[in-house]
Amino acid sequence: MSTASPAVSVTALNNLDDARYPAGLDSPVTGAAPDNLALLDDQQEWSAFSRPDPRLNDCWESNLLIEGMHCAACALTLEDALLGVPGVVKAEVSAGSHRARVVWSSELARPSDWMRAVQKAGYRAVPANDAFARERRRGEARKALWRLMVAGLCMMQVMMYAYPAYVAAPGDLTAEMEQLLRWASWVLTLPVILFSCGPFFGSALRDIAQRRVSMDLPVALGMLITFVVSSAGTFDPQGNFGREVYFDSLTMFVFFLLSGRWLELRLRDRTAGALEALMNRLPDSVSRLRDDGTFERVPVRRLLPKDVIRVLPGETFPADGVVLQGDTLVDEALLTGESRPVSRGVGGMVIAGSHNLSTVVQVQVERTGDQTRFAEIVALMETASTTKPPLARLADRIAKPFLIAVLLSAGLACAFWWGRDPGHALMVAVAVLVVTCPCALSLATPAAMLAAAGTLARRGVLVRRLEAFEALAAIDTVLFDKTGTLTRDAMVLGSTQVREGVPVAQALAMAAALAQYSLHPVSKALVVAAGAAGTSPSWKADAVTEVAGGGVSGKVWFGNAAQTSTQLRLGSATFCGVALPRTESLQACLSDERGWLATFELHEDVRPDALETVAALQREGLIVHLLSGDSAQAAARVAARVGITEFQGGCAPQDKLEFLRNAQQRGHKVAVVGDGLNDGPVLAAAHVSFAFGQAVPLAQAQADFVVLGDQLGAVVKSLRLARRTLRVVRQNLWWAAIYNAVCVPLAVVGWLPAWLAGLGMALSSLLVVFNALRLSDRAKPLKKFDRSLEKT
Repeated sequence: MSTASPAVSVTALNNLDDARYPAGLDSPVTGAAPDNLALLDDQQEWSAFSRPDPRLNDCWESNLLIEGMHCAACALTLEDALLGVPGVVKAEVSAGSHRARVVWSSELARPSDWMRAVQKAGYRAVPANDAFARERRRGEARKALWRLMVAGLCMMQVMMYAYPAYVAAPGDLTAEMEQLLRWASWVLTLPVILFSCGPFFGSALRDIAQRRVSMDLPVALGMLITFVVSSAGTFDPQGNFGREVYFDSLTMFVFFLLSGRWLELRLRDRTAGALEALMNRLPDSVSRLRDDGTFERVPVRRLLPKDVIRVLPGETFPADGVVLQGDTLVDEALLTGESRPVSRGVGGMVIAGSHNLSTVVQVQVERTGDQTRFAEIVALMETASTTKPPLARLADRIAKPFLIAVLLSAGLACAFWWGRDPGHALMVAVAVLVVTCPCALSLATPAAMLAAAGTLARRGVLVRRLEAFEALAAIDTVLFDKTGTLTRDAMVLGSTQVREGVPVAQALAMAAALAQYSLHPVSKALVVAAGAAGTSPSWKADAVTEVAGGGVSGKVWFGNAAQTSTQLRLGSATFCGVALPRTESLQACLSDERGWLATFELHEDVRPDALETVAALQREGLIVHLLSGDSAQAAARVAARVGITEFQGGCAPQDKLEFLRNAQQRGHKVAVVGDGLNDGPVLAAAHVSFAFGQAVPLAQAQADFVVLGDQLGAVVKSLRLARRTLRVVRQNLWWAAIYNAVCVPLAVVGWLPAWLAGLGMALSSLLVVFNALRLSDRAKPLKKFDRSLEKT
């Protein structure tokens, strides 16, 4: 079994549970008695379920899974309970993902305080990264399936006993036979009430004890009323309720409701798959090198920087580090969006959470725990899974008043029909209670946005805030940064001019012989260009020196003829002692004793998918701008290469921010795409923003979307998915509204039986979830950007 994140050690929590609490006594984090919660106040235990909040001093952030929650009203109840604890700065509970994020002050509060508040509210909280959360969820799914199977089996038998009463003509059934069938139906309904309906009644009792309402309260009332009325008719056939029994309707709508719940549980697990796939990637233990040269198996949490570990094929790298021995292929798909395995040899960097595919390697650990990129990615995804878009917050606010209105409507309908037929009046009330539960309304927005966020995560794009989908779908303008966004950090060789009689390949090979001793971007570009051109590797250099801001110089010769070496200089025109025509392009000169030998013109390496990305955005009707801190000429060259007509150079961060605000004041909805290095203000001020994750620490990025790979095509795919997501959300909300507008009047006038009301409620929720799952395709991570954009 794997742990969740190096930033949060779950093993320590599990040890706490096993060692300190005897059999039969709950652990403090997973639902303990309040007396034991104080054990969580030991600061050494906090890292097992929390991490320091980098934005607030002396504050910690805890991510929890909430068990026993079924609707938006439950989420609001939990938020109110948590925010009522002194020292809790922020609390967000998502009804869609069943996750909670609690930010609390270590000076004013302790974990036992807000954990006790969760318990008093009647729910069970476990760490979001608990290694055993999946096992508990599987157990929950098994119980749900057993309840469903019992309800289904009893329903079929009850329907068999109820059938004769529906088809019999007057006089066909004797009173004794009809009573016998009623008693048989009552006996078969008992397992449904006592076992299958347990979760509904448990939640309803909790609501009554807490003086609140949630979705399960009207459902449980409907079940209880139906059973009591039918039991009264069975025990007293001549009484007010003896005309008809409704055991068939009761078992049928219980079966339908449980079917919907079970399918929702399965579908929710599927939409959360991307997050769990990340959180559960790390191994429990790893082989660490001892001083005597042997390896020992140690828990991952005990790794320290400079440790040397051995990772076998098929295992996951537990920390960021450098390969010391071996050459392997690594799968980084979920972490960088790179769909193909990448080669990592001696000196290559590996990241925690990636898979070793081919051979055994030894790695020296550089970063562990919350310092790894893996931990930063998990933190971003946890935050996204608990945020609430405005539409979801609106649904949450409506949920409680709507449930109160449901109870009042059921009471009024019952009172209206009571004078004609008390039994029928109660069943009308049951139909109103069941059909109007706002499941579809509370699931409409979070189901769609969580599905879309999971799809983007599999494609190498992390969503920091779910509400960003709404903003992204509405944008009409995109601002691109140049360096590090449209272009890569590296330079590439353009044209080459040489002295008469000197071959271009020879000049490039001589320059590369000097350049390999320098780390300057120009030197790196020349070495790469020489290798790509296949120039002769026989040129050697010696006595190489580098002058900062000038260039490199040294003796260069061919083959073994060191005695015929030539003194060369590579760098600026001034450094090489030559005069060149003034130009805005970047140039490197090569000179020897005779003077000028060659000029290499270099330009920025534009990302290969930049032109297609800009064209795709323009086809979507968006205005594309380029803002760069470089000179106007450099901005113009890059803009021309990628097809952008609106550009501006010489922009300081404040200039970019001013440009953005002017566009927003004119009514434009603006997205900003940057590398995050100097774009923090404009990324934060935009309606929606993208940052490339390798440029800055992910946890401090200001962007709404973090692109883990280096493909600009992710921006277009995210835009199109956001527009699809908003269409699905609107479809879900319209369906929920139409469903209630049609079914509530039918239930009130008595034309909608209880079993059909249960079926309608279950189908409405499932339709919303299935519609959202159209966004949760099993897409592969983003590949090299190609014409597939036009087919999206």
